[in-house]
Formats: sequence, C-alpha cells, structure tokens
Amino acid sequence: MEEIKKLTTQEKALQINLSKSIYGSFAEIGAGQEVAANFFKVGGASGTIAKTISAYDMKFSDAIYGQGERYVCEDRLVKMLVKEYDLLLERLPHRAATVKFFAFADTVEILNYDRTNQGHGWVGLRFQTHPEGDFNECVIHVKMHDNDPLQQQFAIGTVGVNMIYGCMFHSDPEIVMMSLLDGLTTRRLEIDMFRLSGPDFKHVDNRLLALKLVKNGLTKAAMFGPDGTVLQPSEALYKKNVLVLRGRFRPVTHVNVDMLLTSRRHFKNEPDVDKSKIVMLTELTLNDLGSEGNIDEKDFLYRADIICSLGQTVLVSNYFEYYRLTDYLARTTKGHKIGIIMGIYALQKVFEEKTYSNLRGGLLESFASLFGTNVKLYIYPAWKKDSRELFTLKDFESQLPENTRNLFRYLMDNNKLEDIQDANVNNLHIISDNVLAMIRKGEIGWEKFVPHKVESAIKEHGLFDYPYQKDRQGVSVGVGN
Repeated sequence: MEEIKKLTTQEKALQINLSKSIYGSFAEIGAGQEVAANFFKVGGASGTIAKTISAYDMKFSDAIYGQGERYVCEDRLVKMLVKEYDLLLERLPHRAATVKFFAFADTVEILNYDRTNQGHGWVGLRFQTHPEGDFNECVIHVKMHDNDPLQQQFAIGTVGVNMIYGCMFHSDPEIVMMSLLDGLTTRRLEIDMFRLSGPDFKHVDNRLLALKLVKNGLTKAAMFGPDGTVLQPSEALYKKNVLVLRGRFRPVTHVNVDMLLTSRRHFKNEPDVDKSKIVMLTELTLNDLGSEGNIDEKDFLYRADIICSLGQTVLVSNYFEYYRLTDYLARTTKGHKIGIIMGIYALQKVFEEKTYSNLRGGLLESFASLFGTNVKLYIYPAWKKDSRELFTLKDFESQLPENTRNLFRYLMDNNKLEDIQDANVNNLHIISDNVLAMIRKGEIGWEKFVPHKVESAIKEHGLFDYPYQKDRQGVSVGVGN
C-alpha cells in the first residue's frame, strides 16, 4: 500500500472544500446531517456542496425515493444514491466538464432513548474520478458500539468524511477501506461490509476486501455469495436457519460435499426449521488461512473460487473457537435454529478443558454458547486410528475423561448432538492434504477424490499450483493429463 499521512476529520473536510474539482450532494436519513455538517463547520462549503437533504419523515422519504418495507437497508441507500446522482447530472450539466461529481448518502438507526437497539447504518458514495467520467460506487455497512447517541452521530459524521476523502484522493482500495476508521477505533465502530465497484475499480476483487476487513480487525466476520457479491451478515442471515461447515477446503473433496449434503437432510427434518429459510455457509477462519498473521491471498482466492463454483456462501471469520461462532450466529439470526457440522475428532477437541484455560467459566461457559437454546451439532464419523472401525458418538463417551462424561450424556439426552448415520463411509480415506500434495506434484489420480466442478476449476485456472505445460498449439494443459 502507498504510505499516507493521516489527517484529522476537519483537515480532510477542508481539503475537499478547497478543491475546486469536487462537487456534489448529501442525503442523510436517521442521524441528522452529521456528514454534511463537517463541511459546513470548516468553511468553504460552497465549493463542495450543491445540496443537502434529510428526508427524515417516512412519507417524505417514500415520496422522494420510492416506497420500501425498511428504511435502514442497502436497497434504500442505493435508491438514494441513484436519485441524488442523477439529479446532479440533470441540473448541473454546465459544470460537468470541470468537476468530479459525487452523491453521498447514509441511512442510519442510532441508539434509541431506552438503549435497547443496536446502532447501525448503510453509508455510500457514488462518484467520478475525473470530470465527465462514468460513476464508481463505494458502499459500507457499519455497527456502532458507543453507548451514547451523540457519540454515534459523531462517528457517522467522521466515517462519511473519511469515505469521501478516501475515494477522491486514493486509488488503492485497501487504503480507502482502512482510512474509513481514521479518528475512530473498532471499539466504537465496526465495518462488516465493504464494496467498491465501477470502471475505475474493475480490478478489485471484493471477496479479498471482505477477507481484509476481518484480517485488519474492522470486523470479526464478513460474507460473500456464490457469485462473489459481498453480503452484509445481519441482513443475509436475519431470521434464517443457518447450517455451517468449517474447514480449510484445500481443496474441497467428496468428504466435504457429503458432510454438507447429509447434514442438510438431517437439519431440514428438525421440527423448528423452516425449510424455506435455510442458509448454508462454508466458513473459513483466519487461523485456517495462514499462520502468524501471514495470509496467502492467492491461496484464499483459489479456495473462494472453488467453494463459490459449488454454489456455496462463504463466511470469513476470526472466531477460532466454535462457541464464539455460535454466539455470533445466534445474535445475527435473532435466535433461529443453527446447525454446526463437525467431524468426530473436532468434537474431541471441543471437550478438551485445556482449550478454555483463558476463559473464566472454562468448559461450562463455552458450552453455554456452543449448545445454546437453538444450536445443534451434526457429527460426521471417521475411521478409528489404526483401524477400519467407525468412530461415532456411540463410542465417544468411552474416549472422554470421567469428569466430562455426564456432560456428554446431558447433551445427548437433550438432542444437542446427532450422528450423521448416512455418511458415505467409502470416502472417509480421502485426506485433503494428501490430495493437495498430489495436485502440486502433478500426480495422476487426484481427480477421483474431488467433485467434477472442483477438478475443472483446478485444471482450468491452475489452482493450488497445478502444473502446466504448453502443447504444440500453445494451449495450456495439465502435466497429469
């Protein structure tokens, strides 16, 4: 990344005001006009602001931007950006040759009087990088953690100035993203969705930026869909029944697919699961993406490409412990059913007390979240070590220390754990690391261990260092073909 000097919010606003080539409008709903106010306060606002508007009343908002079921959502934000940007082009054609137009918008719910809600909002910018150019767009979702409404308003004002300044003065997407919290901390404000698009950012892979949101600590979890579109977790998972599989997926094998399909059959049969509201997630944790903070971004995109090719939604998180993941999902889904798919050996680690040595309540505190009211674990079998016997929940109790066996019985009696009895045991010998080694060496035969779509993606794009050589016509072919 390019090295930059950090400016204060006031310095950024003044620099924008003094730039004769930046001109646009502000539309803010729900938290006053905190962003526009920063530009008025520093002076010279006439050089930047064409219009400000706050359609606070719902009827006024609907009359201007069209009706909608919700007002603090991405759809409302986009309608605001479209409307305000088009008005600039329509009403100021005489300035089009000399200025870079922008339309800034936010729709925000701040902390209510009783402090019973989560302050959050959508913030966006539609902007040109040169006069008469096509527009680009930056959209984020923020969660506000200040326990004071005025402080939340102040935070929104700061984020808005940072967004406009970053998009107008920087071309590096990561710098734009990281500068959003200049003058703030992640204790005060969290950014759990970031999207940058447009003709000047065709090279940007927003899936990689979703990873960097988590890696750089701007949020604990980020999501993107099968088509690579970044998603806002609270919106995508709101009141949904979520089934999640954690893994490294290097590469996705027949075992991974069978874990998803068989668990989904079990999950759909739960009495408290609405089949029409099931979301399946494949989760990648930072811990599984690299060591000591070093993440191979190319390798991450390899895995993302393959998972997306199978039609899966990806969750990238910094929740190393399962109980932290389920606690996050429970808050996000608003108490709806959560299913966690887990291998039998992973369950063994969950029951190890040393795993929770830094937790005041130890094993019991972690289990309170992991096995919450609407959480259930689906346990996939494995071969017993040095044996061809299946290792399932039937054998699990005997492997536990005496002091945790009653806890295991309690979970079984209360339907918190379930064996995946219809697993395809013929694939249990497949080990991802072994398949990866075969791919990298160009060995013949790895194809039978992965789904056909995965095989095609690896060969077509040379994923996981799959070796290529040129044939006589100059076409790339795999060495192992």
